[in-house]
Amino acid sequence: MSSPHPHARELGEFLRARRTRLRPHDVGLEPGGRRKVTGLRREEMALLAGLSTDYYQRIEQGRDVRPSDTVLAALAGALSLGEEERRHLFALGHAARRPVATPVNREPERVPDSTRRLLRVTDTPAVVLGRHLDLLDWNPMAEALLGDPEGYPPDRLNMLLLLFDDERTGRRSCPDWERQALDYIGMLRTAVAADPTHPRATAIVGELSIRSPEFRRLWARHDVRESVRGTKTFRVPEVGDILLDWDTYPLPGNPGPVMLVFTAEPGSPDEDRLRLLASVHASRSAPGHPGRTQNSVPSGSASTAVPSSRASS
Repeated sequence: MSSPHPHARELGEFLRARRTRLRPHDVGLEPGGRRKVTGLRREEMALLAGLSTDYYQRIEQGRDVRPSDTVLAALAGALSLGEEERRHLFALGHAARRPVATPVNREPERVPDSTRRLLRVTDTPAVVLGRHLDLLDWNPMAEALLGDPEGYPPDRLNMLLLLFDDERTGRRSCPDWERQALDYIGMLRTAVAADPTHPRATAIVGELSIRSPEFRRLWARHDVRESVRGTKTFRVPEVGDILLDWDTYPLPGNPGPVMLVFTAEPGSPDEDRLRLLASVHASRSAPGHPGRTQNSVPSGSASTAVPSSRASS
């Protein structure tokens, strides 16, 4: 019978997802006869980690077990986990040892005034994402690049909800859409590891699991990301295609918001196009300009900062 401890369940699901990805030849084992399971068997995993099959099975089933750091290290080695995955495993293992009633900080996420000032003086597109990928704030350049937030209710301004919203973002027009989705899902997984029963996480995962088979498939991978970076081409009708690097920078808090910043290579045509876009947006936002629109999103929310909405690659 599984444990009511949410971290123990999350730990077991993570181990199972990683075990089923490995093949016998990946870890130096003979495949043997016909196999009924995908990936390694539980007994093979236990053997590699130096554990009894019964004990490993109880961990994977989310039972009330409290694996030591020695056991966690053995599991990480047997699964050939990367650095981020290893930290994730230890975080779940440590949390599973604590009483279920351990209080968790669920105060509303706030963007510090100093961060808001930094956004306003930053001359490149930037947004602030909460721990569950809610869009908390943005600067004018982000609105110029990513679109006007008008028409989006504040509770829908979330990277994953927008990314999987076909009606608003178009039907998977970005060739690297799945990689981008995995990046954001991995970031949400990291937040869930810190607080598996957080109402916001439960709402986002619950909604997407019901309406999106693609999300269910990718969520089941149990990928984790502490932060992400990449390169993306944005198709902007006013100035043409712009190739930008994007990086995330953690803000104070554990876990806390991150700033997502888009930059162009200095001296490149992309930098010139980005500057031209800034000029076009500034002129349209000027008082009295016929194309100027009012921002309907309350202060503290953000624009529709969905890289896939204008991205071509």
